[in-house]
Amino acid sequence: MSPPAPGGKEAGEGGGGKAEWLIYAFVARGTAVLAEYTEFTGNFPAIATQCLPGTGGAPARFSYACDRHTFNFLLHRGYAYCVVAKESVPKNVSVAFLERLKDDFMKRYGGGRADTALAKSLNKEYGPIIKQHIQYVLDHSEELDKTLKVQAQVSEVKNIMLDNIEKTLDRGEKLTELQDKTSDLHNQAQVFKKQGVKIRRKTWLQNMKIKLVILGILLLLVLIVWVSVCQGFDCTKHET
Repeated sequence: MSPPAPGGKEAGEGGGGKAEWLIYAFVARGTAVLAEYTEFTGNFPAIATQCLPGTGGAPARFSYACDRHTFNFLLHRGYAYCVVAKESVPKNVSVAFLERLKDDFMKRYGGGRADTALAKSLNKEYGPIIKQHIQYVLDHSEELDKTLKVQAQVSEVKNIMLDNIEKTLDRGEKLTELQDKTSDLHNQAQVFKKQGVKIRRKTWLQNMKIKLVILGILLLLVLIVWVSVCQGFDCTKHET
C-alpha cells in the first residue's frame, strides 16, 4: 500500500483489530464505480478497479491476494461488488458482506436508476450505507461466520443427497431396462412353450397315424393269412 494521504489513515495502522478487517468496498456497473466507501488511504481502490475490465468472463465469485490483503468480488446481473480485506480476515466474513451488500443494493436500485447512473453518482447517497453494512458485518462476524459454515455444510449434504438421488434414478432406469428384458424373455418363453405344445401335438398325431397305418397293415396281413388258410372266412367247416 502507498503512504497515507493527508486527513486519512493507512490500512493496518495502529493495530485497530476488527475495525481494520474490511478497509474498502464499492459497487460498480461494468467498469464504472457507482458508490464506494473507505476510511483508509492507499492504492487499493486503483488495484480493485483495475480488476473490473476482466470480470466479464470471470466466475460469479473470485478473489485476488496482494500485499497481505484480499480483493474479493461478487458478480451479479451486470454489477460487481467488491470488498478489500486484510489477509487474516476469515473468508466467510467477506462472503457475508458481499452477499449483504448485493441484496441491499438490488433491493434499492435493481432495475432502476442504477442501470444508467454515472460513475460515483451514487457515492453520496449509498456510500454511508456501505459503511453501515461494513459495521454490521464486523459486529456480527462470529455469528455470520458460523451461519455460513452451517449453510456450506447444508449445501454439501444437499449436493450429496442430489447425487444419491441421481444415482438411484440411474439404477432405477437400469432396473426398468432389466425388467423390460425379463418381460421380453418371459414372453419369448411363452411363445416357445406354445410352439413346443404345437410341435408335440403334431408329432403325437404323426406317430398315431403311423401306428394306425402299421396296425392296419398288420390286420390286413392277418386277414390275408386267415383267408388263405381257411379258404374263406369260415374256418369251422369240415369235410364229410
